[in-house]
Amino acid sequence: MKYVAIADELRGRIARGELAPGARVPSTRRLAADHGVALATAAKALALLSQEGVVRAEPRSGTVVAGPDRREQRGLTRDRLVRTAIAIADAEGLGALSMRGVAARLGVAAMAPYRYVRGRDELVLLMADAAFGERGYPARPSGDWRARLTLGGRTLWSLFKRHPWLAQLGPITRPLPLRNLAVHGEWALSALSELGVDAATLCDLHVLFFSHVQGMAIHLEREQSALATSGLTGDDWMDHQAPAVAAMAAGHPTFGRMLAELTETGYDLVLDDIFELGMRALLDGLARRFGR
Repeated sequence: MKYVAIADELRGRIARGELAPGARVPSTRRLAADHGVALATAAKALALLSQEGVVRAEPRSGTVVAGPDRREQRGLTRDRLVRTAIAIADAEGLGALSMRGVAARLGVAAMAPYRYVRGRDELVLLMADAAFGERGYPARPSGDWRARLTLGGRTLWSLFKRHPWLAQLGPITRPLPLRNLAVHGEWALSALSELGVDAATLCDLHVLFFSHVQGMAIHLEREQSALATSGLTGDDWMDHQAPAVAAMAAGHPTFGRMLAELTETGYDLVLDDIFELGMRALLDGLARRFGR
């Protein structure tokens, strides 16, 4: 919708400081001419910003950028903003997070969060750093490399379970420069360094370790999203797919035998169990490969 695009463009100019509090915003006539729209469309864009508290009408001045609400300033902090955004992402997924939505949840004007962060991308990084900082490690590590790496994996897994969106932030090839994520990295690297490998191998092994945890955790939010979209639990979905799965098994004997046995004995796919199985297999492989 054109009026929404016009409102977004003005909102961006205000957020970047191009239009300061108290400054006049372009008139309805100017907006209509600049964007090639009807006067009514331009007026609708200004009305939307007015409803959000971004602009206000001033006698003899026209429409101006609204200044900060003093009461709002006292109640809103960066930490509160980040924690509210985390709560939204935990409940609804990262895709549901928007600056406007966070402001609405906080009960503040739409532009209020921009006094603490430049935009959604910066907010997401602050959220991730706060989430990774919720759990740490003993000041004095104990146990061998395997025990410490197991603790590191389980700690990360617990954080991904608490905040499923964390695993969706980016590929392993583009690590996030987060202070609290570095704490987990240092713990794992310290344990892996006892294998006596060179720097390149140490980096590769850390990527392999973190990939196992993150790779499993990716499915947490995907399942959450699938449940919200379809309304079907994992068991419901499997029941719904049963005829197609049975037809597929007919042409694949090993799969068919496995499916028949699981049908008889019962089976629940539990990500916690698979995570632990993968951790043991990874650590067993490292111990065998490096004689530790």
